[in-house]
Amino acid sequence: MLLVGYCFGIRSERRLCEEVHVNLAYRWFCRLGLEDPVPDHSSFSKNRHGRFRESDVFRHVFEGVVQRCMNEGLVRGEGFAVDASIIKADANRTRGVAADEGIDWQDPGLGTRAVREYLQALDDEGQIGATPKNTSLTDPAARWTAAPGCPAFFGYSTNYLVDVDAGVIVDVEATAAHRIEETEATKRMLERVEQRFALKPRHLIGDTAYGSAPMLGWLVEHKNIAPHIPVWDRSERSDGTFSHSDFTFNAEHNHYVCPAGKLLKPAAPNRLKNPYRYRASQLDCRSCALKPQCCPNMLGRKIDRSPYEPARDVARELAKTEAYRQSRKDRKKVEILFAHLKRILKLDRLRLRGRSGAHDEFLLAATAQNLRRLAIWFRSKAMTVAAAPA
Repeated sequence: MLLVGYCFGIRSERRLCEEVHVNLAYRWFCRLGLEDPVPDHSSFSKNRHGRFRESDVFRHVFEGVVQRCMNEGLVRGEGFAVDASIIKADANRTRGVAADEGIDWQDPGLGTRAVREYLQALDDEGQIGATPKNTSLTDPAARWTAAPGCPAFFGYSTNYLVDVDAGVIVDVEATAAHRIEETEATKRMLERVEQRFALKPRHLIGDTAYGSAPMLGWLVEHKNIAPHIPVWDRSERSDGTFSHSDFTFNAEHNHYVCPAGKLLKPAAPNRLKNPYRYRASQLDCRSCALKPQCCPNMLGRKIDRSPYEPARDVARELAKTEAYRQSRKDRKKVEILFAHLKRILKLDRLRLRGRSGAHDEFLLAATAQNLRRLAIWFRSKAMTVAAAPA
């Protein structure tokens, strides 16, 4: 019954029970006879927070549908795309407490399941990233966030890992609406798909949010996956002076060469706070004609080199290829799935609270989307067979 509700955008459980009661197709799918009673709407809550969550049945059903998609040839495993979309939590934005205000979590009025889950997660993992500006008393695990030009709200991120061949969702995970958590979720999803289905893509497509140096280093050095991801780079300057890209790195001799042909060598160890900083000689810079364009406000030019710079260079070179340009187009398949999720399946606001509630809803929604993809595939396959000459 839950799958019926998520497939057809029936968000109210009361209405879902009414629809299954009168709809013969829904009864057939749920294996209910004409005279069989329909479960009461209160049964959903008991099962979701009880045996469904304890057995992780939603993950089991989702992975079963993914396996069926693989059996039908809808998953090639060559290129995956990753992205996240923010879904509003079931939390009133006015019931938030600012970070500088204390919260008495021992208050009996705050002893809800969502609060208990949040406090347990804090004990196990600690605070990830900066402390949020506001914390919801209803669902404290939801993150205070806002899209440009829109009022802030509490929400979760649904993270999709999609095979770009037919747009099948191969994994999904719920996180707070925070970039660090979304990046870590990508790593977990890639490793889980490799473990469960023996699938590892040749390339991963993502936007700049996934182009941080540690993420690119993990993809290139540890997973051997080509990152079709824009490099998140803040080294380019807009004041007319030379940027990082104007200097050439010599890997053999471990130094940079400036536009004037002078060397920038690793900083002295006794002065070193950043082990990846390179400095030019002050004598070279003082007499250089290009100093006003290079370091007008410093005695000598310095450059910080990321320890993951080789992986960043790989991503920059891939960005010049035709395959990368095709990947930019393929990334739209993930965005289409998010638009379908919110407009057709009507999942623009969660009904369940807590990280586990978001996890359950996102898994069910992704399962429904893959089932719809399978239905379209079977229909086109049947039409092709029917149109074939006898």
